[in-house]
Amino acid sequence: MDRWRRITAQQRTLPDDVVPVVLSAHGTHGPVVYAVNAAGLARGICVDARVVDVQAIHPDMHVEQGDQNGDRALLDRLAMWARRWCPWTVAEADGMLMDVRGAAHLFGGEVQMLRDMHGRFAMQGLRARLALAPTRGAAQMLARFGAQGVICGPEDVAQVLAPLSVAALRLPSDTIRLLDRLGLKTIGALEGVPRVGLMRRFSGAAEERNPLVLLDRALGRSADPLDAPPDVQIWRAYARMAEPVIDPIPWLGGLAEDLTTQLAAAEQGARRLRLTIYRVDGEWRFRDVSTASASRDPAHFVRLVTGKLEGIDPGFGFDLMTLEALNAEPLSLHQDQLGGARDASADIAALLDRLTAKLGSSKVTWAVWLQSHKPERVERGVPVLAGGGQTVAEVAHERPLRMFDPPEEIAVLYAVPEGPPARFRWRRVAFLMARFEGPERIAPEWWRDRAGTRLRDYYKVEVTDGRRFWLFREGIVGDARGGAPRWFVHGVFG
Repeated sequence: MDRWRRITAQQRTLPDDVVPVVLSAHGTHGPVVYAVNAAGLARGICVDARVVDVQAIHPDMHVEQGDQNGDRALLDRLAMWARRWCPWTVAEADGMLMDVRGAAHLFGGEVQMLRDMHGRFAMQGLRARLALAPTRGAAQMLARFGAQGVICGPEDVAQVLAPLSVAALRLPSDTIRLLDRLGLKTIGALEGVPRVGLMRRFSGAAEERNPLVLLDRALGRSADPLDAPPDVQIWRAYARMAEPVIDPIPWLGGLAEDLTTQLAAAEQGARRLRLTIYRVDGEWRFRDVSTASASRDPAHFVRLVTGKLEGIDPGFGFDLMTLEALNAEPLSLHQDQLGGARDASADIAALLDRLTAKLGSSKVTWAVWLQSHKPERVERGVPVLAGGGQTVAEVAHERPLRMFDPPEEIAVLYAVPEGPPARFRWRRVAFLMARFEGPERIAPEWWRDRAGTRLRDYYKVEVTDGRRFWLFREGIVGDARGGAPRWFVHGVFG
């Protein structure tokens, strides 16, 4: 909700403290509430409720489509940014976990560290609910259901968690309803009942649905380690100038050499590069280039970037320039051929890179082959730097070198029964068939085409002047899928 509020702050006029606003997501039985603002929470609107049910109770509620992928990406970036406080951070579905053991004294103690966290999140327009506890589960529970900024010591975990609702264990709704019918509404009540009978009741449930397993983890009775992802590897070369300059070209060679040295040490190759200049007025400009295959050739990097510098605005000059590998792939170290022969595949990849940098990614394409019955759907052109290009396809039948998309309808003057037309007219010219081969029947794609789509019978036809056509009849007589069959020319041989 905070992310949506930041995005729409300039265009919306809804009073956030009066009008309930919810973000929706796709659910099993229609849209469900994905997030809700403070006004909605005050009215009792809860997450996972069906939007239509909530709208019936609150007709003035404003609904926006949520962006779960965008929220996840933001949390992932925040998790890396939060490593300013500790090296072990991980993003969850609706929050973030940090293992700050041994780091609090660097910020003046636990209280000062939480205050610093709250202030830095607020500077980014994000409201953070913070809690510090000795276990992962206890911190999650206190952050969502406890007081703001609570700090819980190892000896106080059971006492602090006792008044919280069992919903703090983040159990499924059916499990919470069952515990409520049993009279177990708080963590203290759950902790006070005999474990044998309750464990037998949930013996077949998964760990994330078993309240006793989750409670033991929160109280520190069983291990619940934090599996933090590794730091994102950054390959970046810097060039700092003693005074502002206008032309970046003299520094490109050194930047490329530095970057390729870093990549070689990690046995990586760059697939996407970014050159950034930092101007003296505080602005920056960048240019991105991509490669068809992983590369560590500094001369190739310089050629690609040089071709993209036209139009970059240095302003009154820049005093810092960086060259960064935004995407990298494994590229093992190898020895060049002793005979001095050039690698033809590397030359082709370099040519494709230079053409794409000069003309644009949409102008340089190659063919990819798709699984389809219909010939016009088999081949598709995609940018060469998108990957997946293929130059060879195995087909069961001969196909014409020149194909029409879409196929062009022809007028049949006389047709051979159960065969191709003996005479037909195409582009105002009449043709007389000399010989033919076929048919090759292609059925509709039932998983893709409409219910009324008709099958095709293809024929290779040679006319009296020697030209060869690829014709097909769409439908057959009496197939109950339309009127009379129609004829088309789909390609020309030779």
